[in-house]
Amino acid sequence: MNVQVEKLEKNMVKLTVELPEEELEKAIQAAYMKEKNKISIPGFRKGKVPRKMIEKMYGVGIFYEDAANMLIQDNYAQALDECGEDIVSRPVIDIEQIEAGKPFVFTAEAAVRPDVKLGKYKGVQVTKIDTSVSDAEIDAALETERQKNARTVTVTDRAAAMGDTVVIDFEGSIDGVPFEGGKGENHSLELGSHSFIDTFEDQLAGHNPGDEVEVNVTFPEPYQAKELAGKPALFKVKLHEIRTKELPELDDEFAQDVSEFETLAEYREDVKKRLLTDKENEAKRTKEDEAIKKIIEKSEMEIPEAMLETQCENMVNEFAQRISQSGLTMEQYLQFSGLTIEKLKEQVRPEAKQRIESSLVLEKIAKEEQIESTEEEIDAEIAKMAAAYGMEADKLKEYMGEKEKESIQRDLAINKAVDLIMENVKERAKPKTKKEKEAEGETTEE
Repeated sequence: MNVQVEKLEKNMVKLTVELPEEELEKAIQAAYMKEKNKISIPGFRKGKVPRKMIEKMYGVGIFYEDAANMLIQDNYAQALDECGEDIVSRPVIDIEQIEAGKPFVFTAEAAVRPDVKLGKYKGVQVTKIDTSVSDAEIDAALETERQKNARTVTVTDRAAAMGDTVVIDFEGSIDGVPFEGGKGENHSLELGSHSFIDTFEDQLAGHNPGDEVEVNVTFPEPYQAKELAGKPALFKVKLHEIRTKELPELDDEFAQDVSEFETLAEYREDVKKRLLTDKENEAKRTKEDEAIKKIIEKSEMEIPEAMLETQCENMVNEFAQRISQSGLTMEQYLQFSGLTIEKLKEQVRPEAKQRIESSLVLEKIAKEEQIESTEEEIDAEIAKMAAAYGMEADKLKEYMGEKEKESIQRDLAINKAVDLIMENVKERAKPKTKKEKEAEGETTEE
């Protein structure tokens, strides 16, 4: 293999890869062996047609495309190793020469990791964040836990009220004509949830099980079903059942049911500790983000478009994996949302740019400060990953290639760079708003 590197503008490079003619011949023969069972020629049994006969009938280049794909797939990674460039994007491949009896030549244009001219990264000012926990926040957390432990009971001694869940049959019509999607049976609807249009839910309040109610509403303008937009509709509703939540008392018994504590006072103190930990962790992340953003603003770097495009593609793929866990395919999501892959890429582009900038700046700081990760630290990280996968650390380490280990090493160095930044930040109080000053009795000047 012969690899030549040409530096292009804006942190792009062009690799020209040349493979000997023998490699091309092997690939053409492999493509023929793969495809020969699909080709029929009168006078020959399927799978027994000689390659020369196929090339004579269909053209000498019939197997070139498959052969080229094989050669590129098998040799691109090695070309990257040989070129010595830090490639950070998917390549744009072009075939320069493919002809039996001659070397196979292809080019690959890709982005290289851009250099960063760092701004100030020690002594960055960040906003001080109050992490104290108020009684109101503790009360809200306890109320959330009460709601989670509420029992649903059927109401028989009163009419439906906002906040109740009613079980209904309904059928809607416009000018006496039923419309598609306007009918349902034994549908559970929480009054006040605004799940249905207009004042639909309000008109069911005050009615009892067994009541038949006529509900008049007007579809909003605009509306997803264009044929219904802005039109008045009549729904005939049969109310079958009223259900409501029965909340547990906030007492020692409640604390024993939902926690390991014997008294409400002990449980309340534990809730306070958890809220404090959550607020401290959130404050830490917020200050880190603020510090890194300020360092980026003072730094200089030129991000290649190909690098940004690759990051956008990766983020869209990550999103597709997440929604697949809920049983939804990417095709279904795009259909329901009315989006396209290109629109999704455009949506994630700002975050993709921020991720790249953060990574580049932190890697540069790690390099400037000569931050490295020890073998013990890498092993400890692999052990954490193995525990998450339910594997033995030694087995996982065996399966890992050098690139995966380098990635772990880079991530550890980045984390250390973040620690270095945060050890040197200067906190300043957030300026009070005019409203806050007035509430505290301070004078304000225009």
